[in-house]
Amino acid sequence: MGYRSALLAFSAAVLASTASVAADLPARTYTKAPVYAPAPIFNWTGIYVGAHIGAAFGGDNGYATTLPGLTGSNREAAFLGGGQLGADYQFAPNWLVGIEGQISGLSGSDRTFSNGIDSFRDRSDWLASITGRLGYTWGPGLIYAKGGVAFRDDNGLAATAGFLPAVASRESTGYTVGGGLEYMFAPAWSAKVEYQYYNFDTTNVAFTTAGPVAQALSYKDDLHTVKVGVNYRFNWGGPVVAKY
Repeated sequence: MGYRSALLAFSAAVLASTASVAADLPARTYTKAPVYAPAPIFNWTGIYVGAHIGAAFGGDNGYATTLPGLTGSNREAAFLGGGQLGADYQFAPNWLVGIEGQISGLSGSDRTFSNGIDSFRDRSDWLASITGRLGYTWGPGLIYAKGGVAFRDDNGLAATAGFLPAVASRESTGYTVGGGLEYMFAPAWSAKVEYQYYNFDTTNVAFTTAGPVAQALSYKDDLHTVKVGVNYRFNWGGPVVAKY
């Protein structure tokens, strides 16, 4: 009996001590589980407007002429800058089709021919294009190809007195192809880097020299351009949030 009484007394003391310690502990606080934010699904569908800068370089530097001693230079490298307006539609769900209008002013894009005394100059002050494009997108990234019709100013040729062009055939409409990468760095903003090739076929010039003697000159007229730019997208509500 004495042993049992001592065990019961010890158990009661332990329980009393535990209850006392528990009474002194602060009340348990509860925190809410973190809210899960679904990753955004980037939406490329919509209208956009933007600006670009870059450089233009002459393409084919070949030419043919009947005038001995006539030498020609390729088009000079030129700074360009301008803007674009377009619309895209995303489908299937990672493919994109779109249309874009673009215009770029040129700081100077001259091609000259000279016999050491007289000279021709062919200059373009601006380029423009209307293109369709097809792209593949993965989230904020887009890779695309584009192609369509190209335009340029119709300034034609300027010549010194000894080279008076009788007939000049210079195309102001041609074709363009290219491609680029674009990245959506904010819900309504994207940045791009793009290559675009412009081809205006062949320019033909007929002129006379002292004598008078009929002469001819012909050369391919094309340009390579590299551009970086930024677009603001009116994409009909911004990024779509995934639903679960």
